[in-house]
Amino acid sequence: MARTRLFDVDKAIETATELFWRKGYERTSLADLTASIGITPPSFYFAFGSKEALFKRVLKHYVDTRLGQAEEALRQPTSRGVAEFFLCRLAELYTDGSRPPGCLAVNCTLGGADDSGSIRAELAAQRQARQERLRKRFQDDKDRGDLPAEADPDELARYLMVVGWGLAFAAQAGATREELQRTVARALEAWPD
Repeated sequence: MARTRLFDVDKAIETATELFWRKGYERTSLADLTASIGITPPSFYFAFGSKEALFKRVLKHYVDTRLGQAEEALRQPTSRGVAEFFLCRLAELYTDGSRPPGCLAVNCTLGGADDSGSIRAELAAQRQARQERLRKRFQDDKDRGDLPAEADPDELARYLMVVGWGLAFAAQAGATREELQRTVARALEAWPD
């Protein structure tokens, strides 16, 4: 006979998202997760399989509901519009008072003592895929004349990613939205005409 779930899986993922975001992947224990969600370890394993499997669901939820908003930038008409929208949206997301400051993915990338190589690999693959989408967009912009002939789409994509990571770290360290917006404005001064 199948066991009935006595908790809301979507709410559990939201709760786990908040916990991973605040503590990072490695510092979040099974005891933290079960206590926050309000289930026993056997129920946790039955529902999610493992801490890693739950984190992958959390990460998908985070990308779909938060980071995906920054990728709306790819629909902007110009490369500069892409860069500005991308960085401004990250500044907003990283300083949203209803969530922990910074970025869940960046917070969980930071190293610690536990062996979470597969999690780091998953996070790296997601970053690489995002950078590749930006690179492709900037190559298209270069091909149609929106970027100068000497512009390097790979370099521009990497630049946006690195500035975005810096915004996440600054927000986590207490930078305000206004401070991040000033940083974005300064970063955009380097964008090719």
